[in-house]
Amino acid sequence: MNAKYAIGLDYGTNSVRALVVDVADGHELAAAVWIYEHGNQGVVLGHDPNLARQHPADYLVGAEVTIKDALAIAHKRVPGFAPDQVIGIGVDTTGSTPMPVDTDGVPLCFQEKFADNPAALAWLWKDHTGYREAAEITQLASEIRPQYLAKIGGTYSSEWFYSKILHCLRTAPEVFDAAYSWIELSDFVPAAMTGTLHPDTFVAGICAAGHKAMYSKDWGGYPDKEFLSKLDAKLGALLGRLTPRVKAVDSAVGGLSKDWAGKTGLKEGIPVAVGAFDCHLGAIGAGVKPGVLVKIIGTSTCDITVKVNTDKLADVPGVCGVVDGSVLPGYFGLEAGQSAVGDIFNWFVSYIQPGGEQKLSHVELTNDADKLKPGESGLMALDWNNGNRTVLVDQRLTGLLVGHTLYTTPAEIYRALVEATAFGALTIINRFEEYGVKIDEVINCGGIAEKNAFVMQLYADVTGRPMKISRSAQTPALGSAIAAAVVAKAHPDFATAIAAMTGLKDKVYQPDPEAHAVYKELYKIYSTLHDAFGTKAWQGSLYGVMKTLMDIRDKVRK
Repeated sequence: MNAKYAIGLDYGTNSVRALVVDVADGHELAAAVWIYEHGNQGVVLGHDPNLARQHPADYLVGAEVTIKDALAIAHKRVPGFAPDQVIGIGVDTTGSTPMPVDTDGVPLCFQEKFADNPAALAWLWKDHTGYREAAEITQLASEIRPQYLAKIGGTYSSEWFYSKILHCLRTAPEVFDAAYSWIELSDFVPAAMTGTLHPDTFVAGICAAGHKAMYSKDWGGYPDKEFLSKLDAKLGALLGRLTPRVKAVDSAVGGLSKDWAGKTGLKEGIPVAVGAFDCHLGAIGAGVKPGVLVKIIGTSTCDITVKVNTDKLADVPGVCGVVDGSVLPGYFGLEAGQSAVGDIFNWFVSYIQPGGEQKLSHVELTNDADKLKPGESGLMALDWNNGNRTVLVDQRLTGLLVGHTLYTTPAEIYRALVEATAFGALTIINRFEEYGVKIDEVINCGGIAEKNAFVMQLYADVTGRPMKISRSAQTPALGSAIAAAVVAKAHPDFATAIAAMTGLKDKVYQPDPEAHAVYKELYKIYSTLHDAFGTKAWQGSLYGVMKTLMDIRDKVRK
């Protein structure tokens, strides 16, 4: 009866999860998942392939349903468990996923006149409709505010806050004009649960503000009014309606409201931590520390590491931001990632449907691909089917497959696609180390890391580094629960909480020296294609690419 628990809410692309965790040791008592009701598996699509929206109602219903379900499961599993033993809640979400809100902080799509307007919904992280606006923001900042770009890798992305808002201003002015402000999903949920949505009380997280909205104490917060007004005067005016209260995850937004206590059965007033993105709290759930890179592998990947904020740190071109306090207080949080990984594998299986009427499954393709040797297929792919997040930061890049013949098999293509994502992962590691951020250890988490030994071994062979696996299968939700435990004072700080509540699986994937030697040769080809198709500065010839792939193939087959 003396046990204490925390709840981590994890908002993914298609569903929300609630996880009940023992704050003493990180033991996960119960979890419940709810798939969003609106759209296609929670995503509202349109004729424009760049459009991806979500309905905020799903976020609220999802929290209520999953918390109640998770509490019910915990009650069945643990004798004496009671909801009043839950001492705090943490929240992680996708991002940047901003939404327009009214003068009370309520999403515009809840109003009848905007109910059918997709611009009034939440603009999901993978909505790329603002790619032109992103390029415009990058160009202007490079001319008059280069310091803004220096902290976000040199390029502003179409996945991020201002590019989406500016695109709304230009394509749906009726929505922009009706909106008092715009808020991130990671900030919306904690505010809704604590009754602090109103602009006078609303709190934003440094994670979303710093990585996606160019917020930094170095220049007093958000980008200045002159800069935003040069993009559009209305965008400049919006600056005054963005909250000045920006905090890290070691702070509470407030206490659980009476309304939400009644909905969930939890105790009124328990603290709800400041929200952050899934990958950042996932890094906490995996045990991030200096020298450790945490890879959250799912439909896309997010790669997170930290460095003490008293250390001198160079600006790292091509990353998704270097933000003080975005992961752990007292540390710079560095974010990178790939716009598609699992999505690429799903595309091949679900859309291309290899095997014809047989419709080969992931399991069958994985088993067959695992029987192939590195280089045996003669294929090379680029992992840009959903654009490039890091290091090129260009969402208008597309996938590529080189070397296929009339004898190429589905398993060979599948392996080449997996290899491409591994080469993309190595490119990120190399970029970090090139700018003084040493990566000594890689911890992986997410469904692919949990379930697919073939992928993990291949990543070890390509990168030449051991691949470790987080003990928890729900690291973002666990990280959110750790934040809840800290703000509830169950642990004095994150270092203590992480030591008590996280761990690794026994299985470690060690790189095979022979495989790594072949992949070093293949990576040279990947790098050539990467620079040739992804950069303006590249000069050279692609003449030898196909022939080199065949030479490696023939050598391996012999």
